[in-house]
Amino acid sequence: MGVNPSVTLVIPGRNCAGTLRPCLEAIAQIAADGTSGLREVIFVDDGSTDESARIAQEFAARLGCLRVVTGVGGGPGAARNLGWRAACHPLIWFIDSDCVAEPDALARLLPHMDDASVGGVGGSYGNMRPDSLLACLIHEEIVARHRAMRTDVNFLGGFNVLYRREALDRAGGFDERFFNGPGSPGAEDAELSFRVATLGYALRFELESRVGHFHPTSLGRYLRAQRHHGYWRVFLHMRYRDRAAGDDYSKWTDHVQPPLALLMIVATLVFIASQFPGWPGHVAGSSTGVLESASDKVRLIGPAAGWMVVICAMLLAVVQIPLTLRLVRHVGKWSHVAFAPLGFVRAMWRAVGMVQGMLAYPFRGPRRVGGDGS
Repeated sequence: MGVNPSVTLVIPGRNCAGTLRPCLEAIAQIAADGTSGLREVIFVDDGSTDESARIAQEFAARLGCLRVVTGVGGGPGAARNLGWRAACHPLIWFIDSDCVAEPDALARLLPHMDDASVGGVGGSYGNMRPDSLLACLIHEEIVARHRAMRTDVNFLGGFNVLYRREALDRAGGFDERFFNGPGSPGAEDAELSFRVATLGYALRFELESRVGHFHPTSLGRYLRAQRHHGYWRVFLHMRYRDRAAGDDYSKWTDHVQPPLALLMIVATLVFIASQFPGWPGHVAGSSTGVLESASDKVRLIGPAAGWMVVICAMLLAVVQIPLTLRLVRHVGKWSHVAFAPLGFVRAMWRAVGMVQGMLAYPFRGPRRVGGDGS
């Protein structure tokens, strides 16, 4: 970038003591380089009940540019808003508290800001848990998508992204309605990038800017996060319906999987019900004409429901193949064939979240966030 860039780094965190120390150690090294442009670091402790605040204060005593801001548990979007609004510099870099920035992570982003039309630029991931197959599958999928992205994009994540403060001011910051717990996708980062783009700013992506990430190693935790993903994507795509078919990170084949999985789940339930002749009359303890008629209809559509289960399952399996093959070819390990069943099961959890989101949306629909991005 041009002469003397001035950057504030904002790190939101809640109960992140297990990853915060390596995160801040990496940032201390970048800040020690007087040419990096990193002038200020703000850690927003979003209501932690572990040692996160103490660790941050320990680093603040060592690192003169680090200060700790206390949040109230409002989620990552609210914590990021507290951080950038307290910042003193015109460029705001966001990384997450479970990320470890590579030494040149910021330096790779800054040159894009020489173009005044650019409102934000994002980077990619490294993998801090290479010994876990699940973490490797998650990581390699993300990076495969990143490798396919162009420099000019219409989507940015929030784990490693540099924004102009001017763009954040005009957009009104992150929409705090997209509340989610640590490690659970809430879509507030994607929503902000869509809003910044609608203001006329260009968005860029820099593959060579990387932060190592502590990906999940627990399948249960990962699938619960995917349920959150499905839930919040309903809210995101109801607001930005033109993105429902995909963006520069995800494609239509990704977006069709949760509805397909939902259809498979419903068809499975109908097929199972059709195998019990007395249902629903037997279950209800009644033999009324209405219930007998319903039972007859369920039995009639049972075979069709069975075929629907087979067709949906086959389609869900088929759409996993292209990305699975890409991962196996790139990594050179047959163990990554495991991505296919992972993607299959993930689609079902996203489907559950999607149903929850559809039920909640009428009561928790988008609010206006203020600024030019309202």
